[in-house]
Amino acid sequence: MFVLSKSLRRARTSASRTHIRYVGGAATLAVAATITAGAISTTEPANAERQPVATTHTAPSAETDASASTPAFPVKTAPTPKIEMAANKPVQPIVAPAPPPRPVYADNLDGWIRQSLDILKANNIPASYDGIMRNVMRESTGNPRAINLYDSNAAAGIPSKGLLQVIDPTFAAYHVEGTKFDVWDPVANIVAACNYAAHTYGSMDNVNSAY
Repeated sequence: MFVLSKSLRRARTSASRTHIRYVGGAATLAVAATITAGAISTTEPANAERQPVATTHTAPSAETDASASTPAFPVKTAPTPKIEMAANKPVQPIVAPAPPPRPVYADNLDGWIRQSLDILKANNIPASYDGIMRNVMRESTGNPRAINLYDSNAAAGIPSKGLLQVIDPTFAAYHVEGTKFDVWDPVANIVAACNYAAHTYGSMDNVNSAY
C-alpha cells in the first residue's frame, strides 16, 4: 500500500508538472503574442493619416424619383379636341369658274365695227371706232353688199367689194384667222381691210382717201 501510494504521488507530481509546463507554455505564447501585437501597434507613427472609410451610396430608384416628382394632388389637363377625319367628309370637286359670257353684237354697222375691234385687239392690230366708221362711210356708206364696177380694179376683173371696198387678192392676203373667209362678210371685210391698212399706213386711222 505504501509503495502504491508513493507511486501515485509521483504520478500526480509528474502530471502537475506537465500541466504547469503546458499552462506555462500557453501563457508564454499568449504573453508573447500580446507583446508582439503591442510592438506592431506602437511602431505606427503618431501622425499617420487614417485611410477614409469607404461608404456606399445607393442610387435612388426610378420609383423613388417618380414618387418624389409626382404632386400629392391630381393635375387637371385640358381636354383633347376631337379631330374629325377628312375621310369622313365627302371630297368636294373643284369646279372651274365659268367663262364669261360671249358678247352679243348687234347685226348692224355699229355691231360689226365693235365685233371687229375686239378681234383686232386680240390680234394686236391697231384701229379705232372712229377711224373705221369714217372710212366705211366714204367707201360704201355702210352697205356690206356694195361693189365698184367702174374703177381700174373692176376693169382688171377684181372689183372692190364690201364695207371697206376690198379686192379679192387683198382680202386673201390679209384675212385674219377667226373670221369667215368671205369678202362679203361685214366683220371679215373690216378686219382684213384694217390689217392691210396697218401694214401699209400704220393704222386705218391714217387712211383718209381711197387706199
